[in-house]
Amino acid sequence: MTKNNLLSEKLNYTGASHTPTHLHFCTYNTEILEYRQGASIKEFAPFIRPDAINWVQIHGLQNTEIVQEVCDFFHIDFLTTQDILNAEHLTKIEEHDTYNVVILKQLSVDEENTYTPQQLCIVQGSNFVLTFMEHDSDFFNEIHTALKNNTLKIRNRQSDFLLSVMLNSVMASFMSIISRMEDQLEDMEESLLSPETRSGLTLEDIQPYRKDARLIKKCILPLKEQMSKLFHADNVLLHKANRPFFNDVNDHLQFVLQTLDGCRDMISALVDLYLSNNDQRMNNIMKQ
Repeated sequence: MTKNNLLSEKLNYTGASHTPTHLHFCTYNTEILEYRQGASIKEFAPFIRPDAINWVQIHGLQNTEIVQEVCDFFHIDFLTTQDILNAEHLTKIEEHDTYNVVILKQLSVDEENTYTPQQLCIVQGSNFVLTFMEHDSDFFNEIHTALKNNTLKIRNRQSDFLLSVMLNSVMASFMSIISRMEDQLEDMEESLLSPETRSGLTLEDIQPYRKDARLIKKCILPLKEQMSKLFHADNVLLHKANRPFFNDVNDHLQFVLQTLDGCRDMISALVDLYLSNNDQRMNNIMKQ
């Protein structure tokens, strides 16, 4: 039986990751860029600067005390902390007085090309960004490279620009996945239409794509409704100068959703085409 979290003062991580909880700290502005690693926010407290953007990456959510220490330090409320530790939490974007919260799913792929959803939580304040991930990940390496090179003058911008870049990284990941799926489905269609090779494909070859399409839809579709929360003018943590970057995130989201619809139609067409080819082969056998 699922417990009522409003009646509990204890924090619990609900996921299955066994990654030990550890922190990566980055602080930057136009003049500095500093990196540190540690096991507790207390180690970084002396280096957090009010005149810089302070980015804390939390990998592994097993140790709820460390997660709570981070959230308490940045005045993140208890219910939001519970949401961060809930690995099955629905995708949402939420505005608070002093910070914005984004909870979404990203997909990681293993050596067998199997996709596994992983929760990503981003908390953005006026001079800080917190990212919570269940596993060790190099997902944001491109952003670190951009910080080192000051690409697009990223170190001159506010924390909401960093949030938009992170969301764009998520969208880019989905765009890569869905574009690869589209190419593979087109190859399968050509194979089924070719008399020489169509007999080599079976429904078992098509079924994984149906499963992946459902998983991608489950991860990405909730963002369609939630994204609008980042566009209203009352959100003081999202500056007008950076709104075009969030529009770009939304454009990429629409591309993923449209391409996903096309892939789902193509999967249905491939099943119909396979069944038609199979019926034709059976008819030819019966004639012989």
